[in-house]
Amino acid sequence: MGRHGERHGGERYGGTDTAGRPPDVPAAGRSGRGRRTRNRSRATALLAVGVAALAMALAMCGFPPESGSSGAGSGASPAAQVGWGFTHTEYSADRGDAAATHSASRLLSAEPMPQNQHIMGWGAQNPEPSPGKYDFTELDSRVDLIRRTGGTPVLTLCCAPDWMKGGKAGETDWGALEKAPDPEHYADFAELAGTIARRYPDIRHFIVWNELKGFYDEARNRWDHEGYTRLYNLVYKELKKIDKNNLVGGPYTVMDSHPPGDDSYASDVKGPWGSLDQRTVDAVEYWNEHKAGADFVVVDGSSYTKDDQYVPDAFAATRKFADVGRWLRETTGLPLWWAEWYVEVADRNDDRNGWSEPRRTATQASALISMTEGGATSGFYWNPQNEGADCPGCLWRSTQLRDGGGELPMMDLLSRFSRAFPPGTSFVPVDVAAGDRANLRVLADRRTLMVVNTLDRPVRTTVDGRSLTLDPYEIRWEKRS
Repeated sequence: MGRHGERHGGERYGGTDTAGRPPDVPAAGRSGRGRRTRNRSRATALLAVGVAALAMALAMCGFPPESGSSGAGSGASPAAQVGWGFTHTEYSADRGDAAATHSASRLLSAEPMPQNQHIMGWGAQNPEPSPGKYDFTELDSRVDLIRRTGGTPVLTLCCAPDWMKGGKAGETDWGALEKAPDPEHYADFAELAGTIARRYPDIRHFIVWNELKGFYDEARNRWDHEGYTRLYNLVYKELKKIDKNNLVGGPYTVMDSHPPGDDSYASDVKGPWGSLDQRTVDAVEYWNEHKAGADFVVVDGSSYTKDDQYVPDAFAATRKFADVGRWLRETTGLPLWWAEWYVEVADRNDDRNGWSEPRRTATQASALISMTEGGATSGFYWNPQNEGADCPGCLWRSTQLRDGGGELPMMDLLSRFSRAFPPGTSFVPVDVAAGDRANLRVLADRRTLMVVNTLDRPVRTTVDGRSLTLDPYEIRWEKRS
């Protein structure tokens, strides 16, 4: 997902599949597909959905998602829960106008957050154009930016040099970025991951690959989760061999869903928003059962369905993040990360600019609340930075502009949320006026109250015993003690 087809030196970073998803099934073949459903997975899914229904009812009344905190499973390392931050994309604060980059750096330093960077693409050149010959210039620049602004660095180990996937050594075809390594080069990719880990010994958090790119099996019309898991296990073992304190996670699958009534690939992981694609469920379960180990589970997804529907509406659809999160936590027992999340349907150019900024930010706030309700402790907002002055959803004004680098509304939301609700936060119930529960999203701990108005009109209400007047789509932060 995200802006995977970005420009780099006149070339395209990625192909035309901007979502990294399996293709739609031809209409003639939809109704006759037999769906594999394991008894174990069915029981797990039904349990998760039952818990989700109860938690949803409590959340609507302002109760916390669980009885205590947003922590992860028993025995989970606190270091595996990095909190809420963002992913750098092609244009970021390490290049552009000097004054603008300085402003952006000051902004990031003022509110240090986890920052994620891919090792190839999205701002980084091919790290190993030929076997044993490296180019870390741009990756070094991004890592330096993260270090000097105080962020917790995370590396996504994607994508692979051309010579690992059928291309010529010494050349880079950015149109082939999303191809997976050939199986005979899985070990080479693991070795590259190890080289990178040695280069940046202060980096402890690693995500293996991105959205199963290149791992879709067209012949079987499903994910090649076996191939991905082989690659993952080699990378995991290599990183742990280098330093046992390295923290590694996967499988970074897209949580595709179908609307209610579409049973072609429906699974038992479902809610009012629809159901997860069974092929996605199979991929997660296979990885979970056959992985060499993992310190966290990482996925991405959108609140809308695979065919771009908001069910029942854009705000209510964000409940998907809570339901899916609970299933993932129940299935894996691992700390949960959302590597990307989306609430606004993209256009044919993969742009999301159809909403006003207040509506966009309020819906993002609803998504953050739902991810937290689902047990997530970490997430990375895909920063859709570009070179121009008009950048819907961006965290800061483009540093390509002389007056760039300044904070934008999504940055204010993300930094406040990151600061107010870090991993381990113990959430508390708050009262919400009965007539307004359906129109407000609420999250609170003992110190901070967050209230989101999901309506395009003002609301006068009572929350947590205090009278509030909220503007259309307003996000209100209140101190509780």
